[in-house]
Amino acid sequence: NGDAANPACSGIEGVLEAYHRSLRSVQLYGPTNFAPVVNHVARSAAAVLDGSQYFVLLIITDGVISDMAQTKEAIVNAAKLPMSIIIVGVGQAEFDGKAVAVP
Repeated sequence: NGDAANPACSGIEGVLEAYHRSLRSVQLYGPTNFAPVVNHVARSAAAVLDGSQYFVLLIITDGVISDMAQTKEAIVNAAKLPMSIIIVGVGQAEFDGKAVAVP
């Protein structure tokens, strides 16, 4: 949402508001490293295991993942946490064959 001290969005309305706000201020560029943000959200999710919160990480990207091995490891490590990760590719990059699935 642009606020590093309190990055949470409340509901779909909050996500859409943060998305529209970021469209005006974010400059997309590479490399496209996802592992750091996955690990950051996973740390937050690991701190709240009482069922009171669920985390959804939405990543909208215009490039393929640059740190695929680290991203896969981060996703596997986060698999048992109360969180979901949604990655949406936009633009002209070659996204096919780059999906990460964790059973």
